[in-house]
Amino acid sequence: MSRPLLMIPGPIEFTDEVLAAMSLPSPSHVAPEFIAVFGHALKDLRAVFLADESHQPFVIAGSGTLAMDSAIANVVEAGDKVLVVNTGFFSDRMADICRRYGAEVDSLDAAAPGDTLSAEQVAVQLEKADYDLVTITHVDTSTGVLTDVQGITAAAKAAGALVVVDGVCATAGEAMPQQAWGVDVYLTASQKAIGVPPGLALLVASPAALDKWRQRRTPVASYYSDWGYWLPIMNAYEGLSPAYFATPAVNLVLALAVSLRQLLDEGMDAIFARHQLMSDAVKAAIGAMGLGQVPTASAHAAHTLTCPRYPQGVDATMLGYVRDGGAILAGGLHPDIKGDYFRIGHMGAVSRADVLATLGAVESGLRRAGYALEPGIGLAAAQALLG
Repeated sequence: MSRPLLMIPGPIEFTDEVLAAMSLPSPSHVAPEFIAVFGHALKDLRAVFLADESHQPFVIAGSGTLAMDSAIANVVEAGDKVLVVNTGFFSDRMADICRRYGAEVDSLDAAAPGDTLSAEQVAVQLEKADYDLVTITHVDTSTGVLTDVQGITAAAKAAGALVVVDGVCATAGEAMPQQAWGVDVYLTASQKAIGVPPGLALLVASPAALDKWRQRRTPVASYYSDWGYWLPIMNAYEGLSPAYFATPAVNLVLALAVSLRQLLDEGMDAIFARHQLMSDAVKAAIGAMGLGQVPTASAHAAHTLTCPRYPQGVDATMLGYVRDGGAILAGGLHPDIKGDYFRIGHMGAVSRADVLATLGAVESGLRRAGYALEPGIGLAAAQALLG
């Protein structure tokens, strides 16, 4: 039975091999065979994040929000000064999490939804206070804005601050050499470009982040997120020994091991180039259809999703027509412009055929919604890039 393509910004379409791993009988979390798989997955996670053995991976059952919570709970204490580089809905969430743990938060906001912040703007703000931590949303899923992680991290490091990057909608889709760029905690979730069904929070912490945690004056306020419980577990699995704090999501770990190996077999540079090609094709098609986008410039538009604005006279009803045409898309998320745009995810295992099928569904959906559109104009623009 055919089904619509899931072309939202997560969960995404997964490979057959990943889904097969999900369907296996659940192993014991302390069985030697599972320990070996988990241990190898931890090593591969470092490689995907482009970090070496000085960096500590964490794989915890939970969502991307748990990954955000775990990062902040462990490296922030009450009274710490935090600068949030704010480009949308999930930057707001990061600020809320920091406040929950007692941080004094300054939010440096983009001028409007779709705008970004430069390293120079951040550097100016960093001169105004002594910040302990800077947080960056690599790609804010609510706006499709790609942030200059490399430049902002360099500015933060020059000011003596740690850096936490929310890479939920960026990891394994946008270039992010964690160690080379100096990011202290880079985090994501399994259901995006990592290519595994929802349920795993993934983080990699630098030596400096681990030192900040070890030198805490107060206990970590979140019991479940405390690295003090999770670090011995990660070390044990990587050392091929059984350990227990909380039962891992065993089938998701099996699937993660498969997906990470697929990513590394393809090669991270090849993956980043593939995501850029898919993104360029989708954005070319959207432009050919006469639609604007939420990001105010192509230079800071994400490669993992596209956020087209509805043309005049068309609203979210169109998304039902697109689904009838074979693709499920997402509506707007940013509260200030929620009804003005929709979102197309194109990350992970998405193929050229998936992109073209989705664009065909968008074209037909727009026409059914009453938008005058030359049939095939978007598809032709995409095919000119995809070949």
